[in-house]
Amino acid sequence: MVETDEEWDAVVPDETVMRAGAQDLCSRLGLAGAPLSRFAEGSQPVYAVGDELVLKLFPKAAAQDGLTEGRVLSHLHGLLPVPTPRVHDAGAYENGWRYVLMSRLRGENLAHAWNRLPRTGHERLVADIGETLAVLHTVDPGPLADALGPGDWGAFLDRRRAAAVEQQRGHGLPAAWLEQIPDFLASVPLPRDPGRCLLHTEVMRQHLLVDPAGPRLTGLFDFEPAMIGHRAYDFVGVGLFVTRGDPHLMSRLTTSYGRVFAPAELLAYTLLHVYSNLPWYLRELGAPDEGTLTALAEAWFGTA
Repeated sequence: MVETDEEWDAVVPDETVMRAGAQDLCSRLGLAGAPLSRFAEGSQPVYAVGDELVLKLFPKAAAQDGLTEGRVLSHLHGLLPVPTPRVHDAGAYENGWRYVLMSRLRGENLAHAWNRLPRTGHERLVADIGETLAVLHTVDPGPLADALGPGDWGAFLDRRRAAAVEQQRGHGLPAAWLEQIPDFLASVPLPRDPGRCLLHTEVMRQHLLVDPAGPRLTGLFDFEPAMIGHRAYDFVGVGLFVTRGDPHLMSRLTTSYGRVFAPAELLAYTLLHVYSNLPWYLRELGAPDEGTLTALAEAWFGTA
């Protein structure tokens, strides 16, 4: 059983335990004897099964994520300009665990390839990401409404606003930033009932694959945190982890997407994001000398 953080820390990193379970599950799925190779990265235990398949495991504490991933990938197959994994099987395992057996995408992780690529390659890739997001946001999320949250978007925003300061305080955000959060969020109007879009929620270099020789995108993966909500929410990960405060790249991406978002709106969603960690983002991207959230929004999410 893995239901607590302590159990997670004891079991999930233990390859002797995890590999035995993965081998047993593969046998049940008709893949007995297939070579298993665990990927080093990722929040969940994930194994390459031979050369063509990937087995992703979800402990009981993350079982809903497994259900989400399987449903979303099945719904999206073949619909986006960028390949996504094809689901071969998904379901429940032992002790509340869930699994998704999917096709293996080809290419190199964009986070690893980025610094070797020329500026023209970056520009092409962000344009492709913008196009992919535009198509994703036109996919009908209705068939997934029973599996994906948050349901009432306005109520979700209210809950996130109420928790925003304490979440950042828990991450160690200095008081000079903390005290700005309530007034900043109050100053940014966010729609309570936006058009319903299927959201990846973590579009970042780490979740994209690329053919370095192209360069072209060869895969988008990791849909376990997918939601249904306002399209701007997907641009938090884009600004922080793809364009990373580069206004020219953000402009290229949003031009391809077909819509520009106000920097203050995107920073507001950054503070309201389920996994928001402003101290981490400040370490990664830095902050303008002015030291205000308004200036930070322009620095991170502005366009050229």
